[in-house]
Amino acid sequence: MYNTYTIIKDEDEDRQLLKKIIWLYLLLLIFEGALRKWFLPFLSSPLLIIRDPIAIWLIYKVWSRGLLPSSTLLNGMVVLASIGIVTAIVFGHGNLFVAGFGARIFLIQFPMIFVIARVFDKEDVIAVGRLLAWIAIPMTALIILQFYSAQSAFVNRGVGGIEGSGFSGALGYFRPSGTFSFTNGTHLFFGLVASYLFYFWFTPGQISRFILYASTIAVLVAIPFSISRSLAFQVAVSLIFALFAVVRRPENLFRVLMVGIIVSIIVVILLNLDFLQNSIDAFVVRFTTASNIEGGLGGTIVDRYFGKMISALETALDQPFFGYGMGMGTNVGSALLTGSRKFLIAEEEWARLIGELGPFLGLSVIFIRLALSIKMTIFSYYELRIGNMLPWMLLGYVLTSLPRGQWAQPTSLGFSVMVAGLLIAGMKKPQED
Repeated sequence: MYNTYTIIKDEDEDRQLLKKIIWLYLLLLIFEGALRKWFLPFLSSPLLIIRDPIAIWLIYKVWSRGLLPSSTLLNGMVVLASIGIVTAIVFGHGNLFVAGFGARIFLIQFPMIFVIARVFDKEDVIAVGRLLAWIAIPMTALIILQFYSAQSAFVNRGVGGIEGSGFSGALGYFRPSGTFSFTNGTHLFFGLVASYLFYFWFTPGQISRFILYASTIAVLVAIPFSISRSLAFQVAVSLIFALFAVVRRPENLFRVLMVGIIVSIIVVILLNLDFLQNSIDAFVVRFTTASNIEGGLGGTIVDRYFGKMISALETALDQPFFGYGMGMGTNVGSALLTGSRKFLIAEEEWARLIGELGPFLGLSVIFIRLALSIKMTIFSYYELRIGNMLPWMLLGYVLTSLPRGQWAQPTSLGFSVMVAGLLIAGMKKPQED
């Protein structure tokens, strides 16, 4: 009896340690840019992959306990990455370090989806949402400060401590980067917060009302100050998924009406605040200008999601059979190969994958990402039918990142991996394998 109790206790302590390390992974995802820009700029290069050693340790610990699931998709990705290293050295750019940097996406980060799914449960996933809702409040204050500050200001320092972390916006204002290395982190973060907030609004009792109201206001304010169409698009997707979830049951219609009234009142109040007008004007100008270039709202929506995916498939056979080499399409890969950061293959994800790995391996990686996305969609809908709305709300975020997110960019990769793992874990009750 004593030995049995000791084993159970040790396993519980081990699992709690694994959970804490995953929390560290999440915090580094959010604050890694702050370290690279403000606190440890002289270590900006090694900090770029600070989450990789943590992921390696987590994968090893879960695998050594026999808890890493034997997934066809996971095994397939590992095999494709291993082949990709060889083809990059033999037929591609021939640089082992570049190939290794590209392979880490598939051999280190992709397995983290399954590690998070195995270690976390639904309560952990909800706790992540509560933390993000808290962080959203000071994060909004930060991007407001960055929006109104000169690019030479301390808050707008870029990676390595250089001036200007903002990216071109509109009306002379720059898109703020928050605590992230690049401005895409802003829309990735607030987009995820929005997914959680819709869940909290329609699932009472999961978070304090004060934080719910405050973080909702924070996200609404962040949309214009981010000058990001991607954030507006992500919030709209989350809204669609939330409405689909709640209107399936007539008893939810009153709650939908009440939430709609409360949020509408908040929006009206915000629109009449003077400090918001400059950001709203900049956001409207950027949205209108970009929409005109892309052929209206329809063109914008199609381009924001599909992002030339079809053209990447159409030109797949024009690429070398083994591609130009894994890792060559990343900024780090281009810096190692040419001495400067530029897109050597393509900026869009599918075109990059096919260009790096060739049509066969590249399309195989794309197939695995699509297959996992489809599987998550099926199971999330099943969970929704039995009353668990959490995976469904995270699904809206996953479907904009997992199939075609830019995994060559570490922040985008981190959010895609983290949320995919959270979605699967959100289907598990506490202590359920």
